[in-house]
Amino acid sequence: MNSYTLKDREKAILRYIIHQFIMTANPVGSRYISKKYDIGLSPASIRNIMSDLEDLGYLNHPHTSAGRIPTDKGYRVYVDSLMEPPKLDRDLRKLIDSNFDSASNDTEDILLVASNILTELTNQISVVSFPKYDNAILEKIQIVLLSSTRILVVISVISGVVRTITLELNAEVKEEQISKVQSILNEKLGGLKFSEIKTTIGNRVKDIDDASFKPIVRVFLDSVDKIFKTERSEKTIISGTKNLIKQPEFESVQHFQSIIELIENKDIIIHILETQKSNISDVTITIGQENSDEKFSEYSMISKEYNFGDVKGTLGIMGPKRMEYPRIVAAVQYIAEQLSNELKKQI
Repeated sequence: MNSYTLKDREKAILRYIIHQFIMTANPVGSRYISKKYDIGLSPASIRNIMSDLEDLGYLNHPHTSAGRIPTDKGYRVYVDSLMEPPKLDRDLRKLIDSNFDSASNDTEDILLVASNILTELTNQISVVSFPKYDNAILEKIQIVLLSSTRILVVISVISGVVRTITLELNAEVKEEQISKVQSILNEKLGGLKFSEIKTTIGNRVKDIDDASFKPIVRVFLDSVDKIFKTERSEKTIISGTKNLIKQPEFESVQHFQSIIELIENKDIIIHILETQKSNISDVTITIGQENSDEKFSEYSMISKEYNFGDVKGTLGIMGPKRMEYPRIVAAVQYIAEQLSNELKKQI
């Protein structure tokens, strides 16, 4: 691994080149840098520094152009240490807040608002995954008898989230049996994570020997994966595809087709976003070949977890590596935080 530390002049030149390339999508030459920025260096000196940065792997020299463009390595140094601190101005924060205020109390509507406003502010593809319940903790189970062979199971999570599922029984049951089984299940399963319940419910209910309880217990055992589902919902909101198509990087037919393929297989995008996250307080950025799937070698992805209680999801954007990182990072961070706040209001 290269442990070379960039000199101040090299950092400045790299920052200027990346700024210009983000704005224009054109290779940046030494003469342009000399005229645009008052850095006290001749075009020849700047050219030498650019050559050194290219040798170090931070810049690339496309075709016969006299200019340079950033590499993945160059972008990485930029987002880690050279770009301006992420900041969202007050008007944009107010815009985001007003959009959330206009949403209903429905979780899906709130997530849709988050996706749409993120697309609008960043001009990238936005991705919002529905909540996952792997760390959800059971508060209580309620069983409602709909008919002699049909029950409604209401699952309350400590975070305040409620799920319902209707189940068919293979034998008739009565209200008093439902009430007793409900009490037993709450005693044995309350306070456990969904993931724990799924793997241990068999052992926890094996001593329930009253024959009249068997049909209800059996349907819980048979349907445990549905009742205590921990996997991500297949629902995923992806919007803003047209934003990528407008970018110069994706004007070719080949790149256009690759965008369509990615959008059609949204699981790939969600997998990348969810595997790159680290800490709930962090915005995570992966650039080009840092992404675990080679299909994303021309993209950057910026994501953050949102959470309400013990339930979490992922929000982020996907776009060309040439993007306004400070502004987009700030947007992702603020929208994820506001999304968490809006969902917590439902608890």
